[in-house]
Amino acid sequence: MTREGTVPAHPSPYPRPPVTPTATYRLQLQPGFPFAAAERAVPYLARLRVSHLHLSPVLRAVPGSTHGYDVTDHGTVREELGGERGLRALSATARAHGLGLVLDIVPNHMAVPEDLRLNHPLWELLREGPSSPWARWFDIDWAAGGGRVLLPVLGERLHEALPRMRVEAGTLRYGEQVFPLRGGTQHLPLPELCEAQHYRLAWWRLGRTELNYRRFFTISGLIGVRVEDPAVFTATHRKVLQLLHEGVADGLRVDHPDGLVDPGGYLRRLHEATGGRWTVVEKILADGETLPASWPVAGTTGYDALRHLDGLFTDPAGHARLTGQFRDFTGVRADRGGEWEATRSRCAYRVVVHDLAAETERLTRAAVRACAASPALAQRDHAPWTLRAALRELLVRLPVYRPYTAHRRPPDEVDAALLERAAEGARTAFRVPEEAAAVEAVRELALGTVEGGPDAAEFPARFAQLSSALRAKSEEDAAFYRHVPLLSACEVGGDPGRPALPPEEFHAYCARTQRDRPTGATVLSTHDTKRSGDARAALAVLSECPERWAELLHEAETAPEEAETAPAGEAAAVPEAPDPHTAWTYWQTALALGTHPPPPERLAPALLKAVREAGLRTNWTEGDADYERAVTRFAETAGQGPGARALATLATDLAPYVRANVLGATLLHLTMPGVPDLYQDTERVYRALVDPDNRSPATLDGDGGPERDGARQSGSEREGPGRESDADAEKARLTAAALRLRARRPELFGDAAWYEPVHARGAAAEHCVAFVRSGAVLTAVTRLSLRLTRGGGWDDTHVDLPPGSWHDQLPLGTGVPGRTLTGTVPLSRLFETAPVALLTRAQPPTDAEPPTEGALSTEENGALKGPSAAG
Repeated sequence: MTREGTVPAHPSPYPRPPVTPTATYRLQLQPGFPFAAAERAVPYLARLRVSHLHLSPVLRAVPGSTHGYDVTDHGTVREELGGERGLRALSATARAHGLGLVLDIVPNHMAVPEDLRLNHPLWELLREGPSSPWARWFDIDWAAGGGRVLLPVLGERLHEALPRMRVEAGTLRYGEQVFPLRGGTQHLPLPELCEAQHYRLAWWRLGRTELNYRRFFTISGLIGVRVEDPAVFTATHRKVLQLLHEGVADGLRVDHPDGLVDPGGYLRRLHEATGGRWTVVEKILADGETLPASWPVAGTTGYDALRHLDGLFTDPAGHARLTGQFRDFTGVRADRGGEWEATRSRCAYRVVVHDLAAETERLTRAAVRACAASPALAQRDHAPWTLRAALRELLVRLPVYRPYTAHRRPPDEVDAALLERAAEGARTAFRVPEEAAAVEAVRELALGTVEGGPDAAEFPARFAQLSSALRAKSEEDAAFYRHVPLLSACEVGGDPGRPALPPEEFHAYCARTQRDRPTGATVLSTHDTKRSGDARAALAVLSECPERWAELLHEAETAPEEAETAPAGEAAAVPEAPDPHTAWTYWQTALALGTHPPPPERLAPALLKAVREAGLRTNWTEGDADYERAVTRFAETAGQGPGARALATLATDLAPYVRANVLGATLLHLTMPGVPDLYQDTERVYRALVDPDNRSPATLDGDGGPERDGARQSGSEREGPGRESDADAEKARLTAAALRLRARRPELFGDAAWYEPVHARGAAAEHCVAFVRSGAVLTAVTRLSLRLTRGGGWDDTHVDLPPGSWHDQLPLGTGVPGRTLTGTVPLSRLFETAPVALLTRAQPPTDAEPPTEGALSTEENGALKGPSAAG
């Protein structure tokens, strides 16, 4: 690398044209599951018939990281995973089995590690200061820090920390932390030495209000990288591009593009540099929002698909009743969880003025300077407080993560309309109408239409970056934990205020996806979902039986009153929840997990995280230790009382309907438009909670088959230690059948394919969702199956199959596919052995044997059985 931090673009040609996956399998790489473990899993995953392994970040990260998003060196493959040699060996083994690799990259930020030597660009910047050639790498407001970078890393105030600091080997040490020293300062007394550096060491609490570098959301340990600078882009992407150029990898997942100054510009540069490799972006879309058409990517990472899949299996009437029960049970106010919109709004105000105070103040200062420098008189004479208020009121009203505006670039109609609607509401927040003119000033700055020097030029991007962070922190990490009538509705990409979607909206979404982004990713579970797809499928059934949920709560809540008459040993085990909100969250979380009795080692961390994120009585930075101990005690003991027994009974009663949801969502995911991305272990029943619960190493053994320890599977559904449950085997067979069909007939599902809804007829028609792919594959699933059963079943409801003979591809009941269906088929027959059906249309028969185009052999259907099961 040159002193200026630039490197020439890699000149090597690509060995193969771009490849679009048919299905990907996400592996969470970490020291406990390195490249070698992934390599051992390749034979099994090849039999599963995914086309690509989707790897979590592979570049050097903070030592011990279990996720890899805290990158410290873009030029080195992480040694803890096996280094570049291990990655290349994995790639070679994958290629030998017909598989490719997709890499997850992190362009938005880098880690601020305890030992800053691990991040060489940041180390040099802090040593040399704002004149350093490395200064172009990081997004720092030098003026706000008086020419210094605030590092809020001390566990106490500076004067209290000084006795624990020392100079050693030309560095400054504080505990395990290592800092660089400005040249010529190492012999100064410690107080003067600290003042002489290009950085300011500070108590960690100052970061909230004083930080002067862009960070990832509210995490001061992740510093924003300026990949909009061509030299920085080249330097930070050199290794990844080399791996693509040399055929080690085939495609990319781009983490958090909304944090970038110009996501579209970045993606166009990336598209050109990769030669058009398959790329998806982690973009969270609101309902009705679409990716900018100018982005040269296959699509999103799939949270929009997840939202539409989950919506199908949620009953709107039942959800409304659950919401009423939640309000009555908790007594929570409307804006503290009782109503979604009020809760979302309150959380947004809290985050923008508290958690993101430093970012809001930076943008306010920019607005003040831009207005003062503008030649347009209408931009002048706005007091700083009005600009701050206008900024706040606009941000909290945006219905999407961010607009995509830029200085001197005409805004598109969608962004202009979004900002105008937000402005209409923002103006009402001012008591003096004339002062509301500040809203128009800020709106025009956000649109990029104001001339006002460098601050006006940068304002649209900084406004959008703050908007993205605000929505993520106020909704995903706050309101989702306060408004919890149904936990499955509180998912990334979801809308807790309107979680249920009718089949018509699902079909419209699929048709639009096939038309606009047919090869984007689709998901049900990821490393970032609050709960895995199967956990949410179990919870969704509650929307069909809110009265059963009320009975469970009554049983759990009356338990402490009955403790006085219970045997002594039993009475001691009966817990009391610290508050109704926590009790509600606990029992739904336990139902989602599906293990009975609920395991406290998994429930306690999840519940503690939930109450901290909710921020109603404790939070991450202003904790209530006594309350948190009460929460932990409850999570550790609730599984021993009558409430847990009632929960187990409810889970048993709901099991057939959970099965229908799990299989239905799985089959839709695997056959709808898009490229299905399977999270590790989800080919079987996978009940996982929020991280870190869902980031455990994949349970794949040394022979490449699935381990049988059921680490993230439902204990109630397992048949004993080391054995696969019926539910596991059934889901595995369904997954195998759909993936092998996609692998054999990729043209039926790709960018040249087509999608057509199939509508059932009869009294129970709303309970069937069906569609045809390219005239050759028909998917049909049951939705809201508990309501269906209570309504008398399918009765005379039927479906008219398209012309031809259709062969059943799912050996869920008999083990061997064999049914042939034609014409009008009663749904009672279509779903006689399972609540889902996958059919393929035969080619015209040429002899007496039934046509089997696209069918799977008995041998292939048994291929998922690992060595221990086959032995």
